[in-house]
Amino acid sequence: MTSTIDLARESSAEVEVGGIEARSPLELFWRRLRDDRVAMVSLGFIIFLVLVAICAPLIIKLVGARPPNAQATKYLDSFGTPTGPSKHNVMGVDPLGRDVFSRVLYGARVSLEVAIIATAISVFIGVVMGLFAGFYRGAVDTVISRAIDVLLAFPILLLALGLAAACSLGKGCLGGLIQPGLTVVIFVIAFVNWTYIARIIRGQVLSLREKEFVEAARSLGASNSRIIFRELLPNLVAPIIVYSTLIIPQNILFEAALSYLGVGVQPPNASWGAMLADATSIFDTAWWYMVFPGVALLLTVLAFNLLGDGLQDALNPKSGRNA
Repeated sequence: MTSTIDLARESSAEVEVGGIEARSPLELFWRRLRDDRVAMVSLGFIIFLVLVAICAPLIIKLVGARPPNAQATKYLDSFGTPTGPSKHNVMGVDPLGRDVFSRVLYGARVSLEVAIIATAISVFIGVVMGLFAGFYRGAVDTVISRAIDVLLAFPILLLALGLAAACSLGKGCLGGLIQPGLTVVIFVIAFVNWTYIARIIRGQVLSLREKEFVEAARSLGASNSRIIFRELLPNLVAPIIVYSTLIIPQNILFEAALSYLGVGVQPPNASWGAMLADATSIFDTAWWYMVFPGVALLLTVLAFNLLGDGLQDALNPKSGRNA
């Protein structure tokens, strides 16, 4: 619950006795995370994926691949069927003759962009709402909690599909502020996901607000805003980091599901979900078109989930591991 305080206590306990030096909470966190080989491998894969997504145009140029939207019928066979991996197309081509390798790289860009931006927005809204609901309680808590209950009562995917379908028509939503395409996906994911982090933060704040350090700050004349953002928020860093890491793969899957169902990223832009949707009808003759984006999606989601578990263990002083 109060991981920051517990880490500080644990670090102060390791005073200089017989050559043992005191360690900061950050040093203790890094030692715990470094000892988790699975989490470190996952972190390395995520860093590699981010670099690949950023440098996708350069990588495509270096390997001599074609741009993701470049069509070429010469790479189809005499029956118009896409051909598999070859020296010209390392991951084969799709039914339009586009390079699957290039589209997988650009699909990583879309997935990471949607996941990171949507996660940042939903976490920001959820943290603010959870802080206010847990600290002020009363009418504020009632209004926010009931709004969360109403949103959670809807099937999330169906709600997202309805919003995405409505905003993908015409000029979008909110007077054209939410435009069809990537903006719609980010808006929908943020709209439906802030409720989870808000409920978690609210529960944490309800407990923290009764602690001695909050009473001490209040007795010294600290304002409510100072208590919320200077006293309570720093003690919520650990659950916020862990939850953010765990919600990113969920948002990646949301984007893939929306694109798979045709209301996400619009063609000709590359998206792993859209590629999987296009590959379902030709999987028996063009297995590579489903396997490569599917494996990329699987490894990305798995890496974020494993890293989230590792961060949770590293930020929790009572995880049972030796620092």
